[in-house]
Amino acid sequence: MFCRQMVRRLYLTLNFPRRFSLNDHLEWVKVMVLILTLGFLGTTLLAEETTVTDLFSQVRAAYRLGQIDRALFLADQAINKNPLKPQGFVLRGWLHEMEGRHHRAIADYDQVLKLDPSAVDVYNRRGSEYFKLGDIEASIVNFEKAIKLDPKQEPYHWQRGISYYYAGRYQEGRDQFKSHQQINSNDVENSVWHFLCMARLVGASRARRFLLRIERDSRVPMMEVYRLFAGEGTAEDVMVAASEGNKSKSSLQRQLFYANLYLGLYYEAFGDEKKACEHIVLAANNYPLDHYMGDVARIHAEILQCP
Repeated sequence: MFCRQMVRRLYLTLNFPRRFSLNDHLEWVKVMVLILTLGFLGTTLLAEETTVTDLFSQVRAAYRLGQIDRALFLADQAINKNPLKPQGFVLRGWLHEMEGRHHRAIADYDQVLKLDPSAVDVYNRRGSEYFKLGDIEASIVNFEKAIKLDPKQEPYHWQRGISYYYAGRYQEGRDQFKSHQQINSNDVENSVWHFLCMARLVGASRARRFLLRIERDSRVPMMEVYRLFAGEGTAEDVMVAASEGNKSKSSLQRQLFYANLYLGLYYEAFGDEKKACEHIVLAANNYPLDHYMGDVARIHAEILQCP
């Protein structure tokens, strides 16, 4: 396992902030978890003198320069030199994941788990890849295996809650989001997904009685989304908040993504499939985001069979 100095060195090398929220499927999270996984599995990759940090730095540098083939070559070298060690497969799986090659990522993660069936994070990563392919049941199997191996993960596992929702396991989804509320009490998205599960169980109007209370979510337009689901705001309020202000292009795209995603989910919960499709498609196609919630919008559009 990594010593404290190694963990600190890796963190300072990456220089990323730490924030966990329902929408935080950002690349720095993937990167940090990848390194911790590599550190857990061992420190020798290409040769005894090559450390995890060295290899990762090379792969990261190549990847940031758009040298995907170079990055994959380095990962292939790790596998060829140490075919019975899982680190190279983890690294190559991550590269495939970043490039949207979900089947290839899963194949590499399969190899990791054959070599090390206790690699908790790889079950989570493989579960996420299955979700992106629309295989909801397989995602749940992997998420539950990760939690079985590390029960402390359970309240944090909002991804499993979303998979439960799409699998029609609304009671279990409700319980997951209620649990997550205990460790992340100001996340509007968590409250909304809890509402969506309750709406399936007791109806949308009655579900408002069980809406998890949120005091403040600083992300625009999350508080307007919350008031909409609470019956205290309007769809127009959400769109105005998402559109106004002198925002950068990326910030505006992110805000409009969330506005449209949650408007779509709202309209679906209240039975307006036409408006649901309209907004879900806008989120998935017009304002796509390269993280987990972006995949949620895409999968939802496919499930609704939106034109």
